[in-house]
Amino acid sequence: MSVVAPPDETINRLRAGLGQQADGSGDGTITSDPAVRAPLVIGKSAGSFHEVTETVCGWAESKPPLAWYPLFAIASTFAGIATLMIAYLIVTGVGVWGLNNPVDWGWAIVNFVWWVGIGHAGTLISAILCILKQNWRTSINRFAEAMTIFAVICAGTFPGIHVGRVWFAWFLFPIPNSNGIWQNFRSPLLWDVFAVGTYFTVSLLFWYMGMIPDFATLRDRAIARLERKEKFGFITVPVGKVAAFGYGILSLGWRMSFRGWWNYEKAYILLAGIATPLVLSVHSVVSFDFAVAILPGWHTTIFPPYFVAGAIFSGFAMVLTLLIPARSMYPGMKDFVTDRTLENMCKIITVTGTMVGFAYGMEFFIAWYSASYYEQQAFIIRATGSYWWAYFIMISCNVITPQVFWLKWARTTPWFIFIISIFVNIGMWFERFVIVSTLSADFMTSSHGYYSPTYVDVLTFCGSLGIFLTLFLLFCRFFPMQAISELKNVMPQASPHPHNDDHGGGH
Repeated sequence: MSVVAPPDETINRLRAGLGQQADGSGDGTITSDPAVRAPLVIGKSAGSFHEVTETVCGWAESKPPLAWYPLFAIASTFAGIATLMIAYLIVTGVGVWGLNNPVDWGWAIVNFVWWVGIGHAGTLISAILCILKQNWRTSINRFAEAMTIFAVICAGTFPGIHVGRVWFAWFLFPIPNSNGIWQNFRSPLLWDVFAVGTYFTVSLLFWYMGMIPDFATLRDRAIARLERKEKFGFITVPVGKVAAFGYGILSLGWRMSFRGWWNYEKAYILLAGIATPLVLSVHSVVSFDFAVAILPGWHTTIFPPYFVAGAIFSGFAMVLTLLIPARSMYPGMKDFVTDRTLENMCKIITVTGTMVGFAYGMEFFIAWYSASYYEQQAFIIRATGSYWWAYFIMISCNVITPQVFWLKWARTTPWFIFIISIFVNIGMWFERFVIVSTLSADFMTSSHGYYSPTYVDVLTFCGSLGIFLTLFLLFCRFFPMQAISELKNVMPQASPHPHNDDHGGGH
């Protein structure tokens, strides 16, 4: 068994000019030599475990970057607008939406499916990649898990308010009542409640449990700074005591003991195993909202796998949309979220985008092969009818745009990746809109019509984006954005044989 220099040392020598890098791009973690394993932690943070702790905890303990304040102000403003629009809807009724006959679902179902899809990347990165031992996920899993929770919260808002009588939303739950009105378990709406509710519960447990050791670290560091105080105008706040108390509650008495770590690791892998089937089941159930209907263009068995691929596609794009700006705003984050990590995510987006494009083509083939006139006309109207512009945006953003990642420059340039991720998010929203717009051309030509949203629709959707970003910015401000223990585990210092080629850094 040959003994070679550890991968971190090889890369550092290349970056110091002591060797020859194959492509000379990025932060040194992207090389053309398959024998050179790129490190998962670089820069100053790669020096010791202490540096990792200082960097990650420093984001929550110190003041946020200057850009955080205007972003939070804008996001919270839109969140307030969403609250006002929902209150206006409850007081006035769903007539304030642009619903008509037969498009009586409108933006509510579009936004619901879009938000649920965005939340899928969290489970994929945290659970499936964990089981597959893909260690490059360690720098992004906490981001993805948080994004999942916040996206599902936004998604759950729309089924609750689109029923019209919001005060009867509890009818969605299988609770016996004195009126003898039992729930219809054949309704896809009820399936969504169980599927999304289960997904949210497991994801929340997975996310929170992973942060317990990090909360304990922040608690212990806050105890050492109990006398720290800050002035907010005329008010002096003992931030040291508040932080120690808050993180102390969240850490649940964690003491870094061997038995605690043993139980933690066992519970983590069990939750990963439980969460893995949810990636396939949740969005499959959501697709049944359409697939179990008899409407041409909806009644097809391709919807479950097609929706799952699209969910992973949009979820990874949203992770990149959030991660790249945060990577630039917070000092030291580039030591963990390396160019190699971004490149790996771009490759997954390319694969899932190709799968989505294949599904678009198969929909036309299925319509032709079915020999059903109505089925064929449904897809012709989608592509050439009143909503041709939406179909064009969907194809351009979801099928054509991700193919640029075949070029190495495209998937190794952060600002360009950020732009493409936004296009993917837009395209996936329009995919759901195109599916719902099929209702505008029903069986009866007398009921054909053009659906267009009202300002209440638009502001409610923009407000949901504000709620999502507000929650995410609060997460960045007060919670550990990286899993400290997992980052340390993938460093060469954690390996008992750091100079062994087969065990270098646990990569």
